[in-house]
Amino acid sequence: MFDILGSDVVVMQELKIQRKDLRDDMVLLDGWDCYFSLPKHKKGYSGVGMYTRNATCSPIRAEEGLLGVLPSPTGVPYRDLPEGESIGGYPNAFQIAELGVDPDALDAEGRCLVLEFPAFVLFGVYSPANSNGLRDDFRYGFICALDCRIRSLIRGGKRVVLVGDLNVSRDELDGANCLEDMRKAGLTHEEYLSKPNRRIFNQLLIGGEVFGPRDEGREQGVLWDTTRGMHPERKGMYTHWETKINARPGNFGSRIDFVLVSESMQSWVKDANTQDGLLGSDHCPVYVDFHEMVQSHGKEVKLLDVMSGSGVFENGVRQKEWKLTDVPAFSGKRLTEFDKRRSIKSMFAAPTLPKLASTAPERSPSPMKQELGTTPENESSKAKSDVFESNVSANSPALKRKASVSEKPKPSKRQKSETTASVSKGQQSLKGFFTRGKATTMDSPPNGVKEAQQSAAMQERPTTPVPPTPLPAGMTATNDVETYAADGPPSVTASPGSQAHSPASAFTASPTSFSARVAAVEQSQKSWSNLFARPIAPLCEGHTEPCKTMRTKKKGLLGQVAQRKKAQSGGVRPSSGARIGREREARRGLGMVGERSGVVRNTYLDGMMAQRIKMERKLESSWLSPSKQHSFFALLAALLVPLWLG
Repeated sequence: MFDILGSDVVVMQELKIQRKDLRDDMVLLDGWDCYFSLPKHKKGYSGVGMYTRNATCSPIRAEEGLLGVLPSPTGVPYRDLPEGESIGGYPNAFQIAELGVDPDALDAEGRCLVLEFPAFVLFGVYSPANSNGLRDDFRYGFICALDCRIRSLIRGGKRVVLVGDLNVSRDELDGANCLEDMRKAGLTHEEYLSKPNRRIFNQLLIGGEVFGPRDEGREQGVLWDTTRGMHPERKGMYTHWETKINARPGNFGSRIDFVLVSESMQSWVKDANTQDGLLGSDHCPVYVDFHEMVQSHGKEVKLLDVMSGSGVFENGVRQKEWKLTDVPAFSGKRLTEFDKRRSIKSMFAAPTLPKLASTAPERSPSPMKQELGTTPENESSKAKSDVFESNVSANSPALKRKASVSEKPKPSKRQKSETTASVSKGQQSLKGFFTRGKATTMDSPPNGVKEAQQSAAMQERPTTPVPPTPLPAGMTATNDVETYAADGPPSVTASPGSQAHSPASAFTASPTSFSARVAAVEQSQKSWSNLFARPIAPLCEGHTEPCKTMRTKKKGLLGQVAQRKKAQSGGVRPSSGARIGREREARRGLGMVGERSGVVRNTYLDGMMAQRIKMERKLESSWLSPSKQHSFFALLAALLVPLWLG
C-alpha cells in the first residue's frame, strides 16, 4: 500500500482498533517507523496512526493528545516534561476551563497524534463527527483545543502541518448537498458559515470567509489550505462519499479531509491534490508534495536536512544510519510488545560480516584510521571491540604472543556471536542427522596439555609470514569446521586480551578441504532427493514383478494412489467363493500407498468384502432364502387350490 501511495509520511484516521489488536504486520514494517494514538476505553472507536519512512525522515519527538494530559512512556504527563523533551504549545488552565470538556476524556479517545520534525510539527487528527447531535459540546471543545494548540505553537516560532479528517467543510463549494440542506433548513449563506464549528475553522484558515468581527485571539488565519490553494475554482473536489446511498460513482460527496500548512510554508508546496480514484474506503487520500529545496530561517536548504535529527543528513546525503534507539519512545516499535521482536524478513537476512583485508607482512594504517587518530599502540585495545580487523599482525610489539601458557580471557557476548558462530560443531548436512556422532571429547587431550602443545607449536613455527594457499577460481575463503579439521586449529596472532583469529590461517582453504566440501554438498543433495522422491512400487509376492500404480477419482481412501498385484493369466476361472477369498487375501496384503501420509491399510475394501460375505450368510439362514421361499409357496398353493376348486 505504501508503495502505491509513494509518500514519506502516511497519516491514517479512524483505525477502530485498540492496543491489543496491533499485529506484527502493522508495526514491524521494514524501512518504516510507526506511531499510534488509540482509544483508551471505547472499543473499535476512532484511532489515528502515522508511518514515517526511515530512509528520508525521522521525528525527534512524538506524543498523543491535544492538551498534553496523557502520560508519556516515562509516566509523566507530556505537558509536565522538561522543555527539551516536550513539543510544547499546550493550552493553559484557563483555556482548558473554557473548553467545557473533561481534558482527560478529550485526549483519551485517540483522536490526535503529534510528531515533531526539525522542519515542522505534524498533527494527525480525527475530529468528532456530528452524526446524531448528542456530542456537539465535545465536538466544539475539540476544535477549540486544536485551534488553541496550533496558534500557540506558531507564536512560539514553529511551523505546523495539520492533516486529517476534520469532519467540517469550508463553504458550499465543498459539499454537493450543501445548497439543498440550506434550502430545507431555511439558512442563508451567512447563517451557514456562522455555525460554531465552521466559524472557528474558517478563522483558522488563511482566506477563510468569516462574517462579523473575529473572536479574540483569532484575529487572522494561520494555516493555508493546500488543496484549495492549488485548485481554487475546481468543483466536485470531494474526499468523502456516503456508502449507504452509494454516492461515490456519482461523485455526490463532501470535502472534509484537509492538508493545511503554515503561511511560511506556502513556497514549499510543489503539488497538492486528492486521489479520488484510489478505492477501499468511504474517504480518499489527500496528499501534498514539497520541493526538494525549501526556505528555512532565511536560507535555502535541502528538505532532507530538516526532516531528521541533527547530523543525520548533510546536503541531502545521509551521515548517520537509522537506529531504533534514536527514535522517540512513543514509537510503536518500542512498545513492550514489540521492542524485542523482529520482522520475518530481518530474521532470514544474512548477518553483516566484517570486511577482511589482505594478509600482507607489513601494512600502514588506513586513511580512515589516520583521520580518527588510531595508532599501532592502541591496536590491542581495538581488537577487543566488535570489529574484526585483519591488519593486526605480529609486527606490533604490543601484539606479540607470549611463550608461556596464559589464562584464556572470557570473551564478550558480541565477540562470541561473530567469531565463534562460524566454527560451531553443529549439523552440517542431512547425512550428519542420520549418522551417529563421533565421541571426540574422550580422545582429546586435557585442556592444559592441549594448550601446552599449541604453545610449543607456535614457538617452532617460523616467524616469516607464510602466504596463504591460493583458492580455486570462483571460491571464497571460509573458516568452517572442515578447514579446521584438516589444517588444525587457527593460529592466534593477537594479544591474550583479544579473541581475533589470524586471517592467514582461519580463512585458508586447501584443495583437499575444497574437494571434501564439494563431496559433502553432493551427498547432501542426493540425500534430500532420495527423501522427497516418489516411493517405488513394491514387487508382487507371487510373480516378483512391480505392482501397477492406479489412481481413482473417488473421495477418501479410494482417491489415493493404490497398488495391486497383476491378475493371474491362464488356467481355469476359479469359483466365485474361491475368487472372493483370494481377492480378499490379496487386498489384505497389499494395502494402499498415500501421496503424503505413507502406507495405509486398505481397511475400507476389507470391510466392504466382509460385509458382503456376512450378508450372504445371514440371507442363507433366514426364511428369505430361495429354498425356503420355494417350500413356502408350494405349501400355500396346496392349501389354496382346494378352496378355490370348492
